[in-house]
Amino acid sequence: MRGGAPARRDGPTGAAGPLRTAETETETETESEGMAETGTEGMAEAGAVVEPGSGAAPDRAVVRDALGVGVAVGLSGFAFGVTSAGAGLSALQTCALSLLVFTGASQFALVGALAGGGNPFTAAAGAFFLGTRNAFYGLRLSQLLALPRFVRPFAAHWVIDETAAVSLAQSSRRAARIGFTVTGLTLYMLWNLTTLLGALGAEAIGDTDAWGLDAAGPAVFLALLAPMLRTTTERAVAGIAVVLGLGFLPVLPAGVPVLVAALAAPAVLWLQGRRTGAGRKGARR
Repeated sequence: MRGGAPARRDGPTGAAGPLRTAETETETETESEGMAETGTEGMAEAGAVVEPGSGAAPDRAVVRDALGVGVAVGLSGFAFGVTSAGAGLSALQTCALSLLVFTGASQFALVGALAGGGNPFTAAAGAFFLGTRNAFYGLRLSQLLALPRFVRPFAAHWVIDETAAVSLAQSSRRAARIGFTVTGLTLYMLWNLTTLLGALGAEAIGDTDAWGLDAAGPAVFLALLAPMLRTTTERAVAGIAVVLGLGFLPVLPAGVPVLVAALAAPAVLWLQGRRTGAGRKGARR
């Protein structure tokens, strides 16, 4: 035989080939895992919705927080029932407002204006415009929750301050859906139950201001809002809104000071835009 046996090469099909291939696959998997982890962290830092399994808050913690908000605010429906009955509305009318309107600020504004002798149409208009803020919540929540279309009309009835605050505070879509559902369900049931009890027991309770029940809802909402005011612009808007709302409260009808306070946001953004534009012109010179 010429040249003897063929030389054994350590190529892809030789002895060392499988070892090198295994090492290459291991390095590739390690790099892929590192890129996946980095990508997930980047999405979280950028504020993107991170799906379950990538650091989302435990479901139990979300349910606990949602129940706390729902129970705390739901009990203030008792104050609304008493206030509405004191304004001259029947128990049926009072319960119908909570069942069909289900937005505490607008309901209190309506019965407050009626109790002060205001025109029913003016009171209803003020309550309507006060409730339009829920439409802006809905624009944000529709993207965050991404609910099926046949569910959205029913979920829209629960788009209020508290459900929006709890949902937006979550780090994943699953947690946001749980927070929205638990908060909405708990609050809707308790709010309507306590409204009925308040309307029926209005004579026994007397003045709700003496019990402080009328402050329960706003206090909880402020507690949810405060941690979200992180930038100077947001704090400036909140501070000016408080000044406008309290300043016009004694001179304007119920519900209107809140609408005036909403002007704080465009005013601050306009001033910020002017400063930015002036700074750019100065830099060019």
